[in-house]
Amino acid sequence: MVESSNVENLEGSTSPASLGYRTLGLTHDDTSEIPDGLVLGRVSIVHGANAEVIWFEPAGGEVVTLCHFSPGIDPRPVAGDWVAILDDHIETVLARRSALRRANLRTHVTQVLAANLDLVLLVIPIDRAPNIRMLERFAVMALDSGARPFVLLTKADESSDVSGALDVVRGVVPDVDVLTTSSISGEGIEHLRDLLHLGVTAVMLGASGAGKTSLLNALEGSDELTRTVSRGGEGRHATSTRKLYRLRGGGVLLDIPGIRLANLDVERARVDETFSDIDEVAAHCRFRDCAHTGDEGCAVEAAVEAGTLDRERLASWRLIRDEAGRSSRERGSAPRPGRRVHRDPPSPDDEPPRLD
Repeated sequence: MVESSNVENLEGSTSPASLGYRTLGLTHDDTSEIPDGLVLGRVSIVHGANAEVIWFEPAGGEVVTLCHFSPGIDPRPVAGDWVAILDDHIETVLARRSALRRANLRTHVTQVLAANLDLVLLVIPIDRAPNIRMLERFAVMALDSGARPFVLLTKADESSDVSGALDVVRGVVPDVDVLTTSSISGEGIEHLRDLLHLGVTAVMLGASGAGKTSLLNALEGSDELTRTVSRGGEGRHATSTRKLYRLRGGGVLLDIPGIRLANLDVERARVDETFSDIDEVAAHCRFRDCAHTGDEGCAVEAAVEAGTLDRERLASWRLIRDEAGRSSRERGSAPRPGRRVHRDPPSPDDEPPRLD
């Protein structure tokens, strides 16, 4: 096993183990101390209270171990986590540099979907009218994660108005890059492949039937099963667990289940960032604490009446912002781990991490 008491000294090494961890997406931002005698690994898939962990021997040999969670481990490991293991037990989850979350409305507990991400790929099919309300929620989740959001418009070959769909989506997320793709014609696939280079960890976030598995097939020629889609647009197959794929281009892709409803557990600042158009108009309200609900001199409501701001978008902003406020009150004022301002994904020319 690769044993290390300190994974902060990762730079410049070309050892077989270090190069192996690089293929798992290890970056310099992932470095953290682990106790002596424990082994660095990355969670690829979780099965209840167990997880498959990938790690490397000193000579570079790759090992996959089914590990049990140690009693009382907190936080609970998820796909993408860097962990310290001892034999077949996960002893520690290393600090997360980013984490994709959603709220569990039944338990009022935050559910972490994936960790240590560079890109959150928001997968929106355009074989029908884009689901704008879902895109807004996905964008808020992505910004809150600390990773960079990136919109993938899928099924372009089945769309009768690709340029119209692009205009709509760009109006909803004006500060987010958008790429049109087709797993049938290959449109956008090379561009996507270039994004997912060595050192990048990405996750696809989308509803069931959005075309996530088809994109993975197009990227890799993988044998993931893709069944037919129902009349309502929902895929009959479902990714029931979170899996880690190492792509031919060198990047890592976490495939998570399709999301029916994006219940949010986010900071309000991320909502304002997503709805930056409303935030900009609100700067012209007469009162700084204007609630945009009948207040005198409200520039936001004036913009709605003038037709320069969509009424439904304002309603969506109110709903999501109220939801974010509730989750913040339930969570308390303590800062959450794994939240950082998103950075650009690592360059393919970055030096490999070191594990000596």
